[in-house]
Order: sequence, then C-alpha cells, then structure tokens
Amino acid sequence: MTDGVNWLTAEEQHAWRSFVRLHERLIGRLSHLLQTESHLAAADYAVLVNLTDVPEGRRRYQDLARALEWEKSRMSHHITRMIGRGLVAREECREDGRGAFAVITDAGREAIAAAAPLHVQAVRSLFLDQLTAAELRTLADISVRVVERLDEDA
Repeated sequence: MTDGVNWLTAEEQHAWRSFVRLHERLIGRLSHLLQTESHLAAADYAVLVNLTDVPEGRRRYQDLARALEWEKSRMSHHITRMIGRGLVAREECREDGRGAFAVITDAGREAIAAAAPLHVQAVRSLFLDQLTAAELRTLADISVRVVERLDEDA
C-alpha cells in the first residue's frame, strides 16, 4: 500500500511539522485571547469578519461556508447559535426559497468592533513582530501561491 509514496525528507518533515505546530499554537492562543477578552469564539470572529468584509453585511450560508471551509451543517448550527446571541440574523433568500442569508446585526457589529483591536494587537505581538519585512513578503507570496493551488482543486 505504501509503494510509490513520495515520503517527506527529514527537511520537508521538519518544515511541515513546524508549520503545523505554529498554526495550532498561534490559532489556539488567538482563540483563547478572543474568548477571554471579548467573549467571542474564534468561529464567531471568523463569521463576523466575513460578514463585515461585504458592504451589505450579509452573505448566503453556502458562500459563507465555502469561504470558511466549513460543512453546511456546521455553518447552519453555528449561525443558529449566533442568532440566539443576537450577533447575526437569518434572512430568507427571495430568489431561492431553499437559500438563506446570514446578516450581521448591530450587536454583531459592536462585538467585532470591540474584538478587532484586541485581535490585531495579538496578531502583531505573537506573529508579525517576529518577522522581518522580507520574511513577511515571502510568507505572503507562499500563502497566496498555496491558496491559489487549493482554489484550483476546489
């Protein structure tokens, strides 16, 4: 079964595992800070950021799920919880009776406005301040290239 597998070299394995560890630790720390300081889960923050990224503050559930790489059921359950907390509202799609929009509420806008400065400060201190300008450009180039490849395979 393992015939023909192009196993990682020691250098590749070190790079991959270092990247995974970085991602897990950084996301874990950012999530903890968001939860304790702003009472928003990282998933809440991700949804609210995606909603504030569009001028009308509303996105179809399926588009939001695709943007966050979530399953439809996860999106539906999470939006239901956020509706219960008043952060978003559900709006039916008139063009498609099966579709629905998640719409940011005033309370959601207040929550993201309060959380964003804390998040940015943490991103700076935990991550950006550790990189040189050249490293930051390289990281951005690598990230764009990998995301473009992933988008091709979607």
